[in-house]
Amino acid sequence: MKVTVVGAGAVGASCAEYIAIKNFAEEVVLVDIKEGFAEGKAMDLMQCASLNGFDTKITGVTNDYSKTADSDVAVITSGIPRKPGMTREELISTNAGIVKQVAENLIKNSPDVTIIVVSNPMDTMAYLAHKATNLPKNKIIGMGGALDSARFKYRLAEALGCPASDVDGMVIGGHSDTGMIPLTRIATRNSVPVSEFLAADKLENVKEETKVGGATLTKLLGTSAWYAPGAAVSAMVHAIANDSQKMFPCSCLLEGEYGLNDISIGVPAIIGRNGIERIVEIKLDDAEKAKLTESAEAVRKTNGLL
Repeated sequence: MKVTVVGAGAVGASCAEYIAIKNFAEEVVLVDIKEGFAEGKAMDLMQCASLNGFDTKITGVTNDYSKTADSDVAVITSGIPRKPGMTREELISTNAGIVKQVAENLIKNSPDVTIIVVSNPMDTMAYLAHKATNLPKNKIIGMGGALDSARFKYRLAEALGCPASDVDGMVIGGHSDTGMIPLTRIATRNSVPVSEFLAADKLENVKEETKVGGATLTKLLGTSAWYAPGAAVSAMVHAIANDSQKMFPCSCLLEGEYGLNDISIGVPAIIGRNGIERIVEIKLDDAEKAKLTESAEAVRKTNGLL
């Protein structure tokens, strides 16, 4: 298993670190346009190998995609991050050109690669990767829903006063402050609906806190978060490497599923060796269907800026 991570900034480096620590990949290649930056990050991470007990080889290169040849999975984190007050959509003019060029370079050297898109606006960048590469639809995955769902479970556990491992929940829809849809109706605590423990107003607060989870961190940190995004990506790469058939909410190109066409947006999918093995169509109530339609319209509006 060879994994390429494009962008050696905070998210990319965290992603590489988590993949290495899980010790399932033979090699992780970090790529960055800044001279020596990826090489330095790779060296720093490799000096953790004996301390953290991993055998994964981490290498860094400056804009040399020949070193990424024959990658099984590639992660695109490159582009400018959010700053306080910015929406993910405001990044499109800069990040679209970067993501398109990166995707094309990856395909030249690894024609069978599975691509995980992290760069924002994530749903639109995943859609752009589809259009730029013509890879099969199962081979391009947008990470957003996996991260949003982790943030949802964090907020649920916080409200319930219980361990996060006791909670299950899912966020679908667009990866944006207004577009994501935390599914409180089907969230559970150890298989018991969370509505048995939390009043409607508490659940509504959990939902709203989840939706602004990224913006909250950006305000506190002065830039985008990196630990949880890196962990979300590494979990998806792990599922592909081990063909684990694990279900993640993630941005998939839809062709009729959920009544939507020609759009990448967050829905649950089974992830395995072939990338998206299957899109799972869960039963939504009327309010959830309406929210998903509204979210899709917002994503299409952003796609139109391409």
